[in-house]
Amino acid sequence: MGNKILVAVGAIVVLLSMSVFTVAETERVIKFQLGEIVGADFQPGMHLKLPFINNVKKFDARILTMDSTPERFLTAEKKNVIVDSFVKWRIGDVKTFYTTVAGDVNQANIRLDQIIKDSARSEFSKREIKQLVSTDRSAIRDALITNVSPHAAKLGITIVDVQVKRIDLPAEVSTSVYQRMEAERARVAREFRSQGSEAAERIRADADKQREIILANAYRDSEVMRGEGDAKAADIFAKAYSEDSDFFAFYRSLIAYKESLGKSGNIMVLEPNSDFFKYFKNQK
Repeated sequence: MGNKILVAVGAIVVLLSMSVFTVAETERVIKFQLGEIVGADFQPGMHLKLPFINNVKKFDARILTMDSTPERFLTAEKKNVIVDSFVKWRIGDVKTFYTTVAGDVNQANIRLDQIIKDSARSEFSKREIKQLVSTDRSAIRDALITNVSPHAAKLGITIVDVQVKRIDLPAEVSTSVYQRMEAERARVAREFRSQGSEAAERIRADADKQREIILANAYRDSEVMRGEGDAKAADIFAKAYSEDSDFFAFYRSLIAYKESLGKSGNIMVLEPNSDFFKYFKNQK
């Protein structure tokens, strides 16, 4: 009797366990009835199902990452660039996700990768290499999210983020771009040197002009001052001569003696009675 009770209790426990299922916060669940979907998007917690009739399938509701393989795209000037990107996505509509890709994450990544590359190909074809290098990556990111989201929604996928990790140039394009950049920098350098030489010549010419003006003004002022000095000297001599003409004549003779006599190499041929020696005579 006791064994029968234990068997009955066990059967009831097993039946009850088969009649409920739990949904975690990180899960999305679909309930099937004889292979047909009868429920989806259950809230986290415990839910009921019919044993042997209903079964459930669980999917990861957390954000997943699809890391794309680097792909070549053509730019607006028909140059190749190698783009490495990744996508953050999660299951948005679990029922659509199951019916389109059979709930297979790998299959979803394959489909999503193609959608991303098609959209990226369109965006990169609108931009030149210079724009791709200098433009903020957020502009490309926003465009990709806007373009990809409607297509991803058809797979039951919600796009969280699309990021371009890096944009590289093929070796042959890199060489061409670097050569153009080098030529452009050389041209700018030559232009700066030309402008610098022009400015230097202008400054040098202005300095020479100012120098000539300063020298001319200085010479003019010196001549004016010399003339004024000569005039004052002449006036002083004239006044001195008028005060005492004999002393002035004597003083001038002393200066002449000093300048003419007592220097080697000077030869003077004069008569003893000449006026030059009149102050050497014994005069009373």
